[in-house]
Amino acid sequence: MKILANDGISALGKSLLEAAGFTVITEKVAQEELATAVNEQGIEMILVRSATTVRKEVVDACPGLKLIGRGGVGMDNIDVAYAREKGVQVINTPASSSQSVAELVMGHLFALSRFLNDSYKQMESGDFSTLKKNYAKGVELRGKTLGIIGFGRIGQSVASYALGCGMNVIAIDKKSAPIAVQIPLGNGASASVEIIPSTSLSERLGEMDYISIHVPKQADGSAVIAAEQFAKMKKGVRLVNAARGGVINEDHLLSALNSGQVAGCALDVFENEPNPRKDLLSHPKIACTPHIGAATVEAQDRIGEELADLIITAFGKQN
Repeated sequence: MKILANDGISALGKSLLEAAGFTVITEKVAQEELATAVNEQGIEMILVRSATTVRKEVVDACPGLKLIGRGGVGMDNIDVAYAREKGVQVINTPASSSQSVAELVMGHLFALSRFLNDSYKQMESGDFSTLKKNYAKGVELRGKTLGIIGFGRIGQSVASYALGCGMNVIAIDKKSAPIAVQIPLGNGASASVEIIPSTSLSERLGEMDYISIHVPKQADGSAVIAAEQFAKMKKGVRLVNAARGGVINEDHLLSALNSGQVAGCALDVFENEPNPRKDLLSHPKIACTPHIGAATVEAQDRIGEELADLIITAFGKQN
């Protein structure tokens, strides 16, 4: 069986699949040529990350397609329900990238707190003394309150790092059942903290010094954070979005930053990827990264291995 890993796959994942008898193709196919390539090459499985989309039109045009795999968590670039309705299996790897995304979030929290994003840009100016004064009002994470909106695997992983840094954590989720957050420590030690998520975001926004968002793109396209939510936040709050573009209203974010209601924001995802707005990228209070939440060697190996395991379990060895 032929597999097109159109957004790439780790060497480990590729080797596991090939050892099981699958043919893995990693040459990139342009989006507009995807259906043609699938049919002409007899491809039966498509693996994607966030770049390639597999919509209804591709599913309809490729009757031999048996599986669509997403290397990562969110599947908003796949018409999941429609594909399954047509008998195409759809899989993803929800557990593999949690740690890598959580570490990126923590990096952004530290960067926002000490103006690292802007100082990286400005140091070449040579105005050392002025810059030192501009960045003299950094803040510390320890003792601050982090609100985590969406308390699934990634949200819980962020909580484990934040708790380890001495932060207080408020979890917001649809479910309010207590969750024991495991905190792996160095030297073989560990700890556990029970957190009871709140189901009301509006009631808790004013308590948060920092906010990290971990919810999927909303089905109706609405933003989870917009003007109404910004107005309820503590003045000087700092935000990180490593979930999906569109869960923060970008126009309202810029207004909140320019008014001082929000002290800083880090964005790993954008509404118009891969061409985000220039006024976001150039804003001195916004730290930007190009959707690299899962872009670690370790996470990509876990993703590739999980995809391979799921495919081999579903379709067996091909030898």
